[in-house]
Amino acid sequence: QLEKAALLAQVISHVKKLKRNAAEINKSCTIPSDADEVRVEVETIAGKLIVRASLCCDDRPEILADLRQTLSGLHLKPVRAEISTLGGRMKNVLMMTSEGNFSNLDKHLFVASVHQALNSVLDRVNSREDFLPRTSFANKRQRISPFASSSASS
Repeated sequence: QLEKAALLAQVISHVKKLKRNAAEINKSCTIPSDADEVRVEVETIAGKLIVRASLCCDDRPEILADLRQTLSGLHLKPVRAEISTLGGRMKNVLMMTSEGNFSNLDKHLFVASVHQALNSVLDRVNSREDFLPRTSFANKRQRISPFASSSASS
């Protein structure tokens, strides 16, 4: 009985370790998910505020310009950007820095500002999609047959 309990404890410990490892890998993974998502994390290193922001959404050509325009108003210096696309989805992971002294309250307000800015980009992308024609292949041009007619003949 004691051996079974010890084995079960080892298995539980191993499963917890695997879950932590999977969460860590998923955190740094740049594969786009199926759901629209905005994440913002911040930490202070050597007096600099390091911001890691990610945006996952449908792949649209105007997103990069929107991101640049939106984030330029926050006075952040881009350090690194990772962009991945898969199946009509895209994920942008941005590392940025900001000089200055930030209290904990300032950090929370700053994170909220960055999060709100990225959500506004996501909202603009989604509002544009409402006016696009629906096709099964969103990234493909719609083909129109020269023989198709708008009226049916009887």
